Amino acid sequence: MSLNRDLTLAVDAAHKAGDLLMTYWRDRAKLVISEKRPGDFVSQADHKAEDLLRDHLLGPNLDDGWLGEETGETTGTNRRWIVDPLDGTTNFLRGIGHWAVSIGLEQDGELVLGVVHDPVKSETFTAVSGGLFLLNGQPVPRMPDPEFHACLFGTGLPFGNMPHIEDYAADLCRILPNSSGVRRMGAAALDLAYVAAGRLDGFWERRLRPWDIAGGLVLLRAAGCHVEGWSANERPEDTGTVITARPVHFDRFAAALRQSG
Repeated sequence: MSLNRDLTLAVDAAHKAGDLLMTYWRDRAKLVISEKRPGDFVSQADHKAEDLLRDHLLGPNLDDGWLGEETGETTGTNRRWIVDPLDGTTNFLRGIGHWAVSIGLEQDGELVLGVVHDPVKSETFTAVSGGLFLLNGQPVPRMPDPEFHACLFGTGLPFGNMPHIEDYAADLCRILPNSSGVRRMGAAALDLAYVAAGRLDGFWERRLRPWDIAGGLVLLRAAGCHVEGWSANERPEDTGTVITARPVHFDRFAAALRQSG
C-alpha cells in the first residue's frame, strides 16, 4: 500500500473517531471516568475511539503491527500504527476544547506518516515522509520567523506524582525571561502540530509516550522544523523526550534548555 493510500485511510479513520468523540463530548457529564495513575484519566470515550481506529486501520492491513494508548501493542511485519485516540483527555473531560486524535505510521523503524485531527476546530494536520505538511489538505502559509524575544513556546508540565518538577522550573527560568511566553495547553500532539504550523515557535517535553508524539514528529519534519531529543544524537521516538523549533531558533532554544540537564 502506498503512503498516499495509507494517508487517505488514516485521515478517514481520524475523522470517524473525531465524530464519535464529539458525541461523547456533547454529553460528557454521563461518562464513566477512571484514573490510570494520579492525574491521568480515561473514559469509555478513549476506549471506543481506539476500538474504532484499530478496526479501521488494521481491517485492510491485517499484517500491520499496532501500538495504542488503551489497547497496548501487537506485533506485525515491518509496519506499525501508533495511535492516541484522545490526546488531551483531561481537557476533553473538563470541557476545554483542545484535544485531538493522533495517528502515526512506522515502517522499518522510521515514522513515515502523521495525522493529528482536532474535531472541535475541524482542523486536520497531515504529512507523509518526503511530502508536504498540510492543514485540511492545503499547504500552510508561514509568517516570517519572529526575533527570539518574541517567540512563543509550548511545553508540558508534570502532574500527579510525575518526576522532573524541578527540571521544568529551571527550564522556565531560562526560557520565560527571553521569550514572549510559554503555553502548557495539555495535548502534546496538537502542540507539535502547532509548531509545524507556526502557531508556536518551539516545544519541549520530557518522557512522552510513543503515541503522544508519533504523528506530530512526522508533521514537524515535513514542515522543516528541527527535531532532537535531550541531546543532539537522540531521537524523540527512541526516548520520548523532544525539543523542536524552527531552524533559525533551534540552537539557542535547545542550548537554554539543556543547561537544566
